This record gives sequence, structure tokens and C-alpha cells, in this order.
Amino acid sequence: MPDDTKQERSDKERRADDNRTSAEMEADDPVHKALGDFGWWQFWITLALSMLKFPIAWHQLAIIFLAARTPFQCDIDDATALPNVTDTRCTSRDPITMDVVPCRRFAYDRSVFQETIITEWDLVCGRFQLSNIAQSVFMLGVLIGNVLFGMFSDKYGRKIPMMFAIVLLLVAGVGTSLAPWYELFLPLRFATALAIGGLMISSFVLTMEVVGGKWRTVVSTLHHVPFNLGHMSMALISYFIRNWRQFQLAITLPSLFFFTYWWIIPESPRWLLAVGKEKQARRTLAVGAERNGRKLDGEFEKSLQCAATGHGTGDEGKGNVFDLFRTPNLRKKTLAVFFNWTVCGLCFYGLAQYMGEIGGNIFVNVASSGLIELPGAFLCIYLMEKFGRRNTLLSANLVTAVACLLITFLPQNSEVERYKFILASLGIVGSSIAFPTIYLFSGELFPTVVRNVGVGSASMCARIGSIIAPFVSSLGVFHVYLPPMVFGTFPLVGAVLCLLLPETRGAQLPVTIDDGERFGLKTKPPTKTPENGTQNVGFEADEQL
Repeated sequence: MPDDTKQERSDKERRADDNRTSAEMEADDPVHKALGDFGWWQFWITLALSMLKFPIAWHQLAIIFLAARTPFQCDIDDATALPNVTDTRCTSRDPITMDVVPCRRFAYDRSVFQETIITEWDLVCGRFQLSNIAQSVFMLGVLIGNVLFGMFSDKYGRKIPMMFAIVLLLVAGVGTSLAPWYELFLPLRFATALAIGGLMISSFVLTMEVVGGKWRTVVSTLHHVPFNLGHMSMALISYFIRNWRQFQLAITLPSLFFFTYWWIIPESPRWLLAVGKEKQARRTLAVGAERNGRKLDGEFEKSLQCAATGHGTGDEGKGNVFDLFRTPNLRKKTLAVFFNWTVCGLCFYGLAQYMGEIGGNIFVNVASSGLIELPGAFLCIYLMEKFGRRNTLLSANLVTAVACLLITFLPQNSEVERYKFILASLGIVGSSIAFPTIYLFSGELFPTVVRNVGVGSASMCARIGSIIAPFVSSLGVFHVYLPPMVFGTFPLVGAVLCLLLPETRGAQLPVTIDDGERFGLKTKPPTKTPENGTQNVGFEADEQL
């Protein structure tokens, strides 16, 4: 009993210290003192950084038009007209031996697209998976770019890696449009993906480091809205540009505008303070304070001195990815979160590609899928605050699952294509709600000492899902109902796994691994405090996110 009492007292003291630290963090934060949570300075910077989501969306989803599905037929005796019905698109008969041989030349229906990578390099029949490989390699490049540029951002700041990614995007993107062979197209797309991954991580981190308090939740969600607008506008670009090389140039050359960010976007003041560059941080904060109509007083100078003398001491007590699996309850929650991240990556990118293959007008389908993502982005903010993170994620997964599974009950004829489109669109709405929800939810579930590595590892699971997505979307060549069946089954399992997760809305967030293990367990609380605490100030003030 004395040991239990001592342990209980130790837990209380640690939690009291954590509450005090969280509450005082902003009071001692020079960035918060100078800029506040959100002002006009942060508004224009976060708006400019969110514009990077346009090329990110264009290049991530470009495969929909670069490798658009095109009717084809084995070209026999230089026939120029495509037969109405054919059972031998990939084979022909040798005119001498009359043996069935693989087709060597194909004729394509170019009524919609003049040229795609499929028509130029004959990525059909035995080579049809090469277009899926191209997209999977791209998503692998995004994953590696996230990791590499994440490390570069910690060492060289947020701005320099971001500018390098813009240059790499421009060079690799233009090079991709000029690639004469598929074998060169593939590594150039990979290089483009590295740049996209770099832009994603550096721009998001910089955005989160200049805003504070409750605005982090709002801004982190709205930061992705231009991605949806980019998704919509991509259909418009492709409608007027039907050649894949010109289309690739059209989505790459606007990146020239982002060179101006060298003069527009400042370095993160938090990073400058973390590496001891006090003078540069002071200049940046002075400009921001002036734009926000705030004055730098003695309290700011005091907090700035404390930050300058205390940098580099925040690594104590940090955990690693293996700590997420050491204890049973934390391991259970980690696996459930990882699976849900995989579901988000699989369904969002898979359904976006599937929309271009379900029939009907490909331009209308893609533009509409981008349009319907917008309500999801705004709706998830309301739903998370009103019904909680777990219920929102569970419901979003169920919407995606039910919508996709209902597609498998539709007959295969042109009369029901609009219903297939509506159901696939509902699936995308569910995914567009689930993605920002799981990001915030996982950040609140993981203990502070492993929050960065936890969210980072979880986001890699989303990349794994997006790598698999093109192959799932193309399963329709084996059976037309396979893609929606897979896209419906995975979120259904994800919804069930949500029942294993505790609600984090209004909860005191876990700090240590022991806190993370106890978090969500249905045990009698040691005090009269609600089981999961009251206010998640710790997350709102956590500078790591």
C-alpha cells in the first residue's frame, strides 16, 4: 500500500506539473507573445503556403489523365477503324501459320485523349500494370520525400528545403514531359514525387509553427482546401489539353510563381530560436508583431532570453517507435490508428483514380469528386467538436464503406452509371472527412514523448495505402466489382477498430508512456477529475505539431 500511495502521489504531481507546463507554455513562449495565436501576418503566410497544395494535388492525381483508360484493339492489317465487338484485343492470328500470337501493334480510340502514356508506350495487355507501377513509384517517392525533407527541415530550417523542393519539382516535372521512354519517365516521376513530399512536410510544419492555440486545428484543416480546388481545376486543365506531355507541362510551369516565396515567406521563428539564431528570430517576430498591431514589451524580451538560453534542452525523455508497442493497451491503439491511416490513403487516392474509370464523362467525374471534398473539409471541423474525434472517424469510415459496397449491388449497364458516380462520390466525402480527423485524433492519442514519431509513422501507413491504391483501382480488369468491394471492406474494418479507441475531445492528453497505456482504460479514476481529464490544452500548445 505505501508503494501504491507513493505511485499515486507521483502520478498526481507529474500530471500537475504537466498541466502547469501546458498552461504556462504560451505565457513563456516568445513567438506567442510577439504574434499572438493568429493575426494578419499569419493569415497571409498560411494562405501563401496553402497555395502549394495546388501543384501537390495536380501531380499526385495527374495519373488519372496521364494514364486515362482508352479503348483499344489489336491493329491487324493496318486497320484504322475499331471493331464494335472484339474478344481478342491482345492477340491475333498469324496469317501464315494461323497460330494465335500476342498482338504487336494496337489501334486506340483517340476521340477523348489525343495521347496518353498508355497510347504512346502501349501500356496495355501484358504491360497494363506499368501505369499502376508508375503511380505506386510516385507515392513511394512522396513517402521518402516526407522523410528526407523532414530531416533536412530540422537541420537547415523550413524555408531552404521548401525552396529546394520547388526547384526540384520544376526541373523533374519539365523533364517528365520530355521523357522519350517509359524507363526514363519512371525515375523522373519519382524525382517529382520527392519534391512533392518535401513541399508537403515543409509547408505544413511552417504553417503549424506560426499559428497557435485553437487556430492550429482550424488552420491545419483549412490548409488542405486548396488541394480540393487543385483536384477540381485539374479536370479543367485536362479538358483543354488532351495530350499528356502538354498536360504535364501545364501543371508544372505554374511552380515558377513559387520562386517569389524566397522573398515572401520568412523562416520559422520557432526553428530559429531552437537553433540559437536569436537575432534572425527577433527580426522576423518584429515584422510579424508590427503587421499584427502588437508591441514587443519587456515580457517578450524576457521570454526571448529564456528561449535563447534554453534551446537544445528539449530532447530529454523522448521515446522511439518501439515504445508504441511495448505495452498492450498502447499497442492496441497504435495498431488501430495505423490501420485507419492506411484506410485513408487507400480509399482517398484509390477512389479518386476509380472515379476516372467508372464510365461517363471523365472530366465531370473528376471535377465533381474534387468539388464534393470541400464540404467534407469544413464539415469535419464541426463534427469533431460536436460529436468527438472517434465518432467522426467511425461515421466517416461507415459512409465510405456503405457507399462503396452498395456499388457492388448495381447492375452493369450505362443506365446506372450516374448512381455509381453518386455512391463513389459519397465514398470520397467520407474519406475527405476521415483524413483530417485521423490526423488530429492520432496526435491526441499518442503520448507527448512519442507524439512526433507516432504521427510520423502513422502517416507513412497512409503512403503505403496510397501505393497500393492504383492496383486496387485496376482490379476491375479481373472483375468489375472487385475495386468497390475492397474500397468498402477496408473502411468497414477501420470503423470497427475505432471502437477500440478512447475519445480525446476535451480530454487531458497522455504525456508519458505509462499515461498512454492507462489512457482509455476503464478503471476507477484516482480523483474526482473526469476519466480523461477536461481540456486538451497540452495538444493545443504542443509545439511539435
